[in-house]
Amino acid sequence: MWGRAFVTAYKSVKVASSIAESKPTVILQRFHLLTGSSRLLSADFIRTFSRYMSSEAKRIRAENMTGKKIGTHNGTFHCDEVLACFFLRQLPEYKDAEIIRTRDPAQLAECDIVVDVGGEFDPKRHRYDHHQRTFSETFNSLYPEKPWVTKLSSAGLIYVHFGRRLLTQLTELKEDDKQLEVLYDKLYENFVEEVDAVDNGISQYDGEARYSVSTMLSARVGHLNPRWNSGSQDTEEPFKKALKLVGEEFLDRLDFYKSSWLPARTLVEEAVKQRHQIDPSGEVVLFSQGGCPWKEHLFALEKDLQVETPIKFVLYADQNGQWRIQCVPAGLNTYQNRLSLLEEWRGVRDEALSQLSGIKGCIFVHAGGFIGGNKTQEGVLEMARRTLQAAGQSPANGSS
Repeated sequence: MWGRAFVTAYKSVKVASSIAESKPTVILQRFHLLTGSSRLLSADFIRTFSRYMSSEAKRIRAENMTGKKIGTHNGTFHCDEVLACFFLRQLPEYKDAEIIRTRDPAQLAECDIVVDVGGEFDPKRHRYDHHQRTFSETFNSLYPEKPWVTKLSSAGLIYVHFGRRLLTQLTELKEDDKQLEVLYDKLYENFVEEVDAVDNGISQYDGEARYSVSTMLSARVGHLNPRWNSGSQDTEEPFKKALKLVGEEFLDRLDFYKSSWLPARTLVEEAVKQRHQIDPSGEVVLFSQGGCPWKEHLFALEKDLQVETPIKFVLYADQNGQWRIQCVPAGLNTYQNRLSLLEEWRGVRDEALSQLSGIKGCIFVHAGGFIGGNKTQEGVLEMARRTLQAAGQSPANGSS
């Protein structure tokens, strides 16, 4: 009798969509309603039924779970595997993945993807360790069209293989969008490569450093580990803090590059393409608005657009509605200019400069010759043209 009642109750309740969430007492109440029985159930039946339903609910929940497992090593954590785990957690298939921190090969074998542990690099099997003696991969070795030759850590490996998809998830850009590829490169060069180099012990330069840098991301992640003489050496909670730290920093950097850096590149690219409309020489570009960080973009775009004659001057309006002319430096990290403003103008201001140059509306030329000002767009353009003309007669002008 009770066996039949048991089966009836179980079948009736299984129909309900909330079986895995319901408490046994609630299910028993449903049993009364479904069967119309007013007979009191025995204490033994209730206990047996409750135990059965509790284990059954757990089984059903386990069967319905589709979450994946990300494997990485336990113990002291480093920035590279923390960042790698953060990257993976941004992808749909790993969004709710459990991070298994262990060095046990048996547990790692059960993980869907393993980073920074296991002694194996095999993208087909989603194994991304870089500690094995045979590993020497760089961005360039995996993708020869990319220039970076820093040995990859687990962060770089995950970024190289999943970075484009990661960025499509975090931005509104499509994977085949040219701007997404620009972001992909920029974030490796200015964020991930540093983590790769630090983890692999690659110096930024030869020789002894004049001072130490202790506030970089990798160092801040390292400081979250338990101190050697701390009473607790548990790294699970500190690892979660590190995951939050690297995630917030990466997302902040991504937002900057997408919302500020990338629009600046678009503005500079348009100006470079239209340079011959500003001056037939093609050596002068004009920005419709000032404040745009242009130098890095200009050098990169000259290469991308195969600009044959290097650009010498940039013109833009300042915050007061007046105009500036700025010399293009010979490189990003030098004070040398491709072509400086005329030597005789330097340090002269206002009307005296206008009379000396024969150009109306002059405001100043810096004593260093790298920047000048005029009240109008036509005025700064004329300053550029006069300097170019003089350089044509005396090539040595551009040496300072």
